[in-house]
Amino acid sequence: MTPHPTASGPLAPRVLTEDDYPDWLRALRTGFLRPPTPSPEEIAVRLPYQDFPRMRGVFDEGRCVATFRSFAQEVTAVGGAPVAASAVTNVSVSPTHRRRGLLGRMMTAELAEARERGDVLATLIAAEYPIYGRFGFGPATWCTEWKVDLRRAALDPRWSGPEDGGRVVLVDGEAVRKLGPELYDRARAVRHGMVSRVVRDWEHLTGWNRGPDEPWTEPFHAVYRSASGEAEGYVTYAAEGTWDEGRQPRNTLTVRDLIAVTPAAERALWRYVCSIDWVVFVRSGDRAPDDLLPMLLPDQRAARVMTHADMMWVRILDVVRALEARAYRAEGSLVLEVRDAAGPAGGRFRLDASPEGAACAPTSAAADLVLDVAELGALYLGDGSVSRLVALGRVEEPVPGAAARADLLFGASRRAWCPDVF
Repeated sequence: MTPHPTASGPLAPRVLTEDDYPDWLRALRTGFLRPPTPSPEEIAVRLPYQDFPRMRGVFDEGRCVATFRSFAQEVTAVGGAPVAASAVTNVSVSPTHRRRGLLGRMMTAELAEARERGDVLATLIAAEYPIYGRFGFGPATWCTEWKVDLRRAALDPRWSGPEDGGRVVLVDGEAVRKLGPELYDRARAVRHGMVSRVVRDWEHLTGWNRGPDEPWTEPFHAVYRSASGEAEGYVTYAAEGTWDEGRQPRNTLTVRDLIAVTPAAERALWRYVCSIDWVVFVRSGDRAPDDLLPMLLPDQRAARVMTHADMMWVRILDVVRALEARAYRAEGSLVLEVRDAAGPAGGRFRLDASPEGAACAPTSAAADLVLDVAELGALYLGDGSVSRLVALGRVEEPVPGAAARADLLFGASRRAWCPDVF
């Protein structure tokens, strides 16, 4: 049997050039089970947004058979600090080239370059759960989608607007492109797990400059303004028109994006989408598991969980900078032994934390906890339980009580939330 080529052979990944892009895009579409041949119009729309030095491909006899891309991102840590991250996306291996180590070679190269760039974390949205743990990623945020049956929600049908003097106004996509970035940045400054958005994200959300193969239904947009007139949140939603045989509406409203910088704005926007005439069902889109929505309903059983799943995965690249960037709920110290087969985050570290700040440094002291870098990634945004991981056998606790101390330090008052698929 002829062995497969090694990383130094013809199946070694390489950085893309602009000329490679059409074939790379064909390979990406193949991996994601989309019609494989991109149109010239799609290539023309996408090409200006590509950062070729951060794109990789594997080529076999001139044909691209694996794809990989990353881009610069900020992740909000617990406490509100933005942390530099390398966001991994567009990962695919063609079905003819599975199980040859292509993903591993591309990921190894990316993580090494990310560390050299000074990135503290790497992030991704995992299409399949089992793939990325072996590269040191752990699921750090989770999402929940509810479907609300408004017939059972027991909401007051006489509601016609916020009771706090604010108001909800309909706007168009252009207004969201102008107002949205500032509102979103205010929201992510205080909500850990949220990630930065760029101009292209806002264009995509509002349907501007989309590819010909991207179906687009013009949504509705509404902005909440406080009593003083200040914009404090917005919602983007779509609705489908369905009527039953008895001429009764059975329309479903689906929230595409809802961002609020104040609790009043969040309550008002949810109340608004739950009060639109002819709407019987509301689908929330991907929300934090502790979103306000279900508890806003007089009858919370009207909100049924449709999806609950992992969302953003985090890979720690620099333990010291990562742990010093986030806030902690209490004062305390821990010695963490971090195992990292790939190398960049392995070692033993002492964390001295308090609500005022934290210091972290390598140490030779005995470890309080021993964990894989993937488990540290899963815990980083405050959305996991060290004690639970000890019970599962995935974290070692050489010092009794260390897990309880870690839970007190690493926990957060709200669940982490990443609203964006990237």
